[in-house]
Amino acid sequence: MDEIFGIPMSALVGQLVIGLINGSFYALMSLGLAIIFGLLHVVNFAHGAQYMLGAFVAWGLLEYFGISYWYALVITPLVVGGFGLVIERLMLRRLYRVDHVYALLLTFGLAMLMEGAFRWKFGATGQPYPNPISGGFDIGISYIPAYRVWVIAASLVLCLGTWLVIERTKLGAYLRAANENAALVRTFGINVPRMLMLTYGLGVGLAGFSGAMAAPIYQVNPLMGNSLIVVVFAVVVIGGMGSIIGSIITGFSLGVVEGLTKLIYPDAAGVVIFIVMIITLAIRPNGLFGQEAR
Repeated sequence: MDEIFGIPMSALVGQLVIGLINGSFYALMSLGLAIIFGLLHVVNFAHGAQYMLGAFVAWGLLEYFGISYWYALVITPLVVGGFGLVIERLMLRRLYRVDHVYALLLTFGLAMLMEGAFRWKFGATGQPYPNPISGGFDIGISYIPAYRVWVIAASLVLCLGTWLVIERTKLGAYLRAANENAALVRTFGINVPRMLMLTYGLGVGLAGFSGAMAAPIYQVNPLMGNSLIVVVFAVVVIGGMGSIIGSIITGFSLGVVEGLTKLIYPDAAGVVIFIVMIITLAIRPNGLFGQEAR
């Protein structure tokens, strides 16, 4: 069968792969946002800039130090996550007791500052990053590049692993409890401020990892997080603010929806996620996986 509803199978498979790739980044990025908002109640508008920072760190490790992509995948989230620890320790920690809008404005300002600094240093043009995995898979009706398969698989494993840590381990329980009832957690001898700092570092580290994986697919440039962060916020809202599993499922699903829309009705591809967001909020204001306010 060469066609489905008049659509060539090769085109359909190609768009499904593209959708899953985009969904991989949507899921990873929205997962980081969900962790930060769900546990810290901070709307991290700097997430897109931290994703960009991850791409530049991976590029810089190769360009200036000759460190390959595979080592960069380990180093980059540690560097970007460490940067997040500094932000939390010196800035965000002072804003937990005030209105959430102050943290949003702070992170928005940080995003503008980071993007401006990188644009001043590197310009608006992209920096190329070599493909670390050559070749691909010929499945008869389409050819799928091997690196794209790696991105999808790595994102899925990391998303599910993070969800298991947060929801099914003692460490995750401590992280959740540190935000819900800090006084009780202190009675167990746990350093609550440190737990909150590590929570923000984890969310930011996921953005850095996403940027490192995106470097070989998209050209590394200071504005690469701009358009992505708006879509990712829409994904988080649809999945439910603070819902970790909701962010993962919604991220991959909306990536596929966006990819198929490009094939069926290209003019709507850029807005289909926001259309889904509007419909979702009209029916379920707390998102598909969000909990009802008590």
